[in-house]
Amino acid sequence: AVVSTQSTGDQGCLLISDELNHSSLILGARLCGAKIAVFKHNDVADLERVIRKNIVMGQERTRRPWRKILIVVEGLYSMEGTMCDLPAIVALKKKYKAYLYVDEAHSIGAMGETGRGVSEHFNVDTRDIDILMGTFSKSFGASGGYISGDKKTIDHLRRESHAHSYAAPMSPPVARQIIASMTSIMHTDDGKRRLRQLAANTRYFRTELRKRGYIIYGDSHSPVIPMILFTLANICAFAKECLNRGLASVIVAFPATTMLGARARFCISASHTREHLDRVLDILEELDPIIGLKLSKNRKTSAFLDFWKHLIYKQ
Repeated sequence: AVVSTQSTGDQGCLLISDELNHSSLILGARLCGAKIAVFKHNDVADLERVIRKNIVMGQERTRRPWRKILIVVEGLYSMEGTMCDLPAIVALKKKYKAYLYVDEAHSIGAMGETGRGVSEHFNVDTRDIDILMGTFSKSFGASGGYISGDKKTIDHLRRESHAHSYAAPMSPPVARQIIASMTSIMHTDDGKRRLRQLAANTRYFRTELRKRGYIIYGDSHSPVIPMILFTLANICAFAKECLNRGLASVIVAFPATTMLGARARFCISASHTREHLDRVLDILEELDPIIGLKLSKNRKTSAFLDFWKHLIYKQ
C-alpha cells in the first residue's frame, strides 16, 4: 500500500520524511522516484527548516521549483510510541502549499473518541490530509489495508499502481470482519467502552512504569509503550526470563532501533484487565535485580547495583 501510494511521486517532486518513519515508508519513498529529504523526528521546527531550504534551493542542477512537495509522517510511531504533531504539520503544509501523507497503521481504531485515529484525537479535519493510509491487521483483527484521498488521487492509483493491478482481491469473510469491527468500534456502546478502557489501561501502565523507575518513550495517550533496555544482551535475557514466567514479550533491537536503543515494546489492549497489567509489573520487579531494568535517573531503588554489590561482597 505504501509503495503504491507513493508511486504518485515522480522526478521533480520532493518527498520529506520523518527520520523514524517505518521501513515500509522508507522503501516506498525510495521506489517512487522523488527526491528524498529527512527531518528530525517529530520536530516541526526542523521540518519547516527543511521545507524552506528546499524551496529556496529548488531542484538539483536545474534549480527549478519543485513540482510537488509531499510530507510523509506516521500518526503513531510503532517503535517510539510518539504521536505526530498533526495540527502543527497541517499548518506548515498549508503555509507552504505542500501535500500531506499520514500513516495511521497504529492509531486507527485505537485513538480518538470513536477510534478514527490521530486526526480525531487532535480534532483535525481529514480534508486537510491529502492521503490517509492504514491497516486492517491491528485494531480490526483482519488483514489488508486502505488508502484514502480525493477521487483524482485514488483514480491515479487504480490506473498506475503495480500493487493494485496484480494484487488478489480481499476475500468476503475478511471484508465482513472489517465492517463488523468498524461498526462495533464507532457505533456501539461496547466499542466506546473499549476505547475508554484502552485509554485507562494506557494511562495506568505508563504511570506505573515511570513511577517505578523504568525508562519509557512516547506520549501519555499512546498505547504503544517502548521500555528501553539498551543492549542486545539485555533484551535476550529479558525475553527468556519473561517466557519462563509465562509472559510473551516483544523485543526490538538494531537495525530496527539504534545500536544502543534496544527495547521491549508493550502494546496495550482494551482486553487487558488491571490484574493482567499488575502481573506484568510484578514480573518486571522480579527481573530488575537480575537484568537491571530500572535505568531511569528518577528510580527510587537501585536493585541492579545492590545485586552486584551483594555478589562482590559475598565473594
